[in-house]
Amino acid sequence: MTVNHVVTQPCLIEVAIEPKWKADREKLDIALAALVAEDPSFRVSTDPESGQTILKGVGELHLDGKIDLLKRVYGLDVRLGAPQVAFRERITKRIEHSFTHKRVVGPRGVFASVTLVVEPNEPGQGYVFESKIVGDAVPAEYMPGVEKGLQSVLPSGVIAGFPVVDVKVQLVDGKYHDVDSSVAAFEIASRACFREALQLAKPVLLEPIMKVEVMTPSDGLAPVLRDLSLRRARTLDHSVRSDGVVITAMVPLMNMLGYTNGLHAVSQGRATFTMQFDHYAPPSPNDDDPPFGPAVGMRA
Repeated sequence: MTVNHVVTQPCLIEVAIEPKWKADREKLDIALAALVAEDPSFRVSTDPESGQTILKGVGELHLDGKIDLLKRVYGLDVRLGAPQVAFRERITKRIEHSFTHKRVVGPRGVFASVTLVVEPNEPGQGYVFESKIVGDAVPAEYMPGVEKGLQSVLPSGVIAGFPVVDVKVQLVDGKYHDVDSSVAAFEIASRACFREALQLAKPVLLEPIMKVEVMTPSDGLAPVLRDLSLRRARTLDHSVRSDGVVITAMVPLMNMLGYTNGLHAVSQGRATFTMQFDHYAPPSPNDDDPPFGPAVGMRA
């Protein structure tokens, strides 16, 4: 029996980037590779549809710091898209699903068949894979292909291409051919089976919810609370201290973009705040549709 458990630190904000001058493309790639090597929580990917380079970080300030380094240390002029909140996808239903990959390539065939049980995992517990194969239904030599195929699906879900989180996958059955089966064939079969299972398992979108603490003078409490309410905040507590009031609230991250300037405006610069990721949750049914796509428009 094989069990793999993966929990990753979430990247909550994404922004598209490109060099202002095409001649700086290689220079930008080298600089980004260096920044990624220095900071595991900073990630870079390529959008499969637009081909844009996407920067991913744990928050606005995190990405702002990396962009400042690109300009100040590496001497790059860059153009940026609008910041995007990184949603997640999660299934809500248990599904058992089978897929057979079978074709003829040249003088020989290609064959692999898998049966997966896919079900929701506990929130925050990440991706778990378990092989429950008994006997030689799927020989151990093909298991790396199964695992690689499954993990290749996780970065891009079936609703809007966001990462899939908190899912358990069990390999419960399979079939192979002495000549036509291979690691690559089982990778293809597992990938296709997993994607089809996700579509059947009633997937939902999740948005990052932040725990926010705002410190404000007592006479500035009302406008700060009104502003938080407009941001879909769920106020948990506000406590009076000698130097003011501390408000604790849960707020969707997509409504906290630009909050530094927003709070400065409603408090005349007298309030401060801290914010940290708390959990993912489905958007409210009354909310407008979230901005799924990566930014296309760029700003200097």
